[in-house]
Amino acid sequence: MKVITEAIVRAELKATQPEVYYIPEGKILSPAAREYLQGLQVAIDFEKNRAANEEKKQRIMEEKVQETFKNEVAAQQSSKYIDYETGASYASKPEYMTQLHGNMLVDKNHPRIKYRGKLDRLEAEVVNAQCVIAANENNKELLADLDDILAALGRLMRCEVMDEELKSGNILGLTHDELRERSHNPMKYYNIKQLLLPNYSMGLSYSLLNLIRASVREAEVLAVDAFKENRKLTRTDIIEELNRLSSALHIMMCKYLAGEYNKA
Repeated sequence: MKVITEAIVRAELKATQPEVYYIPEGKILSPAAREYLQGLQVAIDFEKNRAANEEKKQRIMEEKVQETFKNEVAAQQSSKYIDYETGASYASKPEYMTQLHGNMLVDKNHPRIKYRGKLDRLEAEVVNAQCVIAANENNKELLADLDDILAALGRLMRCEVMDEELKSGNILGLTHDELRERSHNPMKYYNIKQLLLPNYSMGLSYSLLNLIRASVREAEVLAVDAFKENRKLTRTDIIEELNRLSSALHIMMCKYLAGEYNKA
């Protein structure tokens, strides 16, 4: 019967150290080799037992995974809400907190919640402007364009709350490049001077459009606070869309002054 010496074992274990050293059939370990393996705390067994040992090891690992999963499920069931910032768990939602998404909670003054509140306010301002315009001049084309603005705000709200990519589209029937071009060149497209300061003589509808435009700019600032992590923006799609909305409102203001909205 061939003897496995300490030198052979050292050579075999030069690059690795197994949990178990299996002695091939027809071979034996020398006393020195056995002592060396014991010094490394490597178990010793026969090759014929390898398959059974591996099966047992796999079964134990699977049982541990199942036990861990059960413990996690139990923890989740007993802790209905999780603090997004700290990982703390709550059986019920504290009054000073609100849901960020799913069961994740943040304080109600969290930057993301402030941004959501501004979008909510913006939607209310657009609807209020539509009510005033409908009651005073019933400018259907202007009302339709405000519907387009409202739809864009809805897409912004949904993508942030659902934590999904923004499905952006044309605004006022214009592409992103067309919005930028017209907003930066109002004299060319609408015969209206650039950086025209608003005043009361421009009319109620114009002042409502300007108010919405200013609120969009405020939302853009809040979005930067909400989505900046370590000086890197995580939602550039939202920031860019708010910038386009600002351009769209500026275009609507220019069109209004230029008389391009036809009254019914």
